[in-house]
Amino acid sequence: MTKFDVLTIGNAIVDIIARCDDSFLVHNGIIKGAMNLIDAERAELLYSRMGPAVEASGGSAGNTAAGVASLGGRAAYFGKIANDQLGQIFTHDIRAQGVHFQTRPLDNQPPTARSMIFVTEDGERSMNTYLGACVELGPEDVEADVVAQSRVTYFEGYLWDPPRAKDAIREAARIAHAHGRETAMTLSDSFCVHRYRDEFLELMRSGTVDIVFANKQEALALYETEDFELALRTLAKDCKLAAVTLSEEGSIVVRGEERVRVGASAVGQVVDTTGAGDLYAAGFLYGYTAGRSLEDCSKLGNLAAGIVIGQIGPRPMLSLATAAREAALV
Repeated sequence: MTKFDVLTIGNAIVDIIARCDDSFLVHNGIIKGAMNLIDAERAELLYSRMGPAVEASGGSAGNTAAGVASLGGRAAYFGKIANDQLGQIFTHDIRAQGVHFQTRPLDNQPPTARSMIFVTEDGERSMNTYLGACVELGPEDVEADVVAQSRVTYFEGYLWDPPRAKDAIREAARIAHAHGRETAMTLSDSFCVHRYRDEFLELMRSGTVDIVFANKQEALALYETEDFELALRTLAKDCKLAAVTLSEEGSIVVRGEERVRVGASAVGQVVDTTGAGDLYAAGFLYGYTAGRSLEDCSKLGNLAAGIVIGQIGPRPMLSLATAAREAALV
């Protein structure tokens, strides 16, 4: 028995979400559909130009932890915040979801991270992230007992941007494997993959990472190819298990020679795609740590992703456990 099903490690970010049109992105030099890293000055500029906004705690791995908890799983989270207003918001929100979160906050600068997210009419989100306190996450923030008592320790590829976080991830992976646990990562963003392709491949091929989550574009970027079949075959060789999301086409899971493809869940209007991949990982890992089949894991992932894109914000507003019961998945 373990105390936690899933431990996630990531950038603790408060999302500031507003709607805009495509011309706003062009006028402000924002790359559509990407996560753009920005400094404090540009963060202030974009905030001043935003329309009415909604503040919601986010961060990729934080969203995944919240999704696991919403499904009824036991989740924990490591992420660095500052002792400021946004830090208090983040702490309240993730604990209110039932997630264990005890990372010590910073008492001084830099402030808690924030991401200005612009959502266009097609539901696509363009993120502009000031990492702030996230860059201070380090090995001292790894709670060894929590890692040892988590079935899967999962981290986001975005963590490869703040340098000290790499040491924290490697230490967490060492502890996890020493206790017979597994590790997982999400590739996060095709731009992130381009920045750290060689390092991500080393994590997989060395066995530091057991399970990989990606979307189709990220998988293609990882192997610098336009041949998706080739990317899938190579991914199956490079890691123990990989789950690749395919937007409206659902997802495909590869494990050695085994392949499982599951169609997307029925979705009404796409309101905001923020958090879709994060919630897919939440549903999949909830099923995986409960010993479910790969098909069931994929169905749970698709369900969670389908629900979150029908709302504003990256964390489920309704109980995913209830939705899973209604869909006869639990």
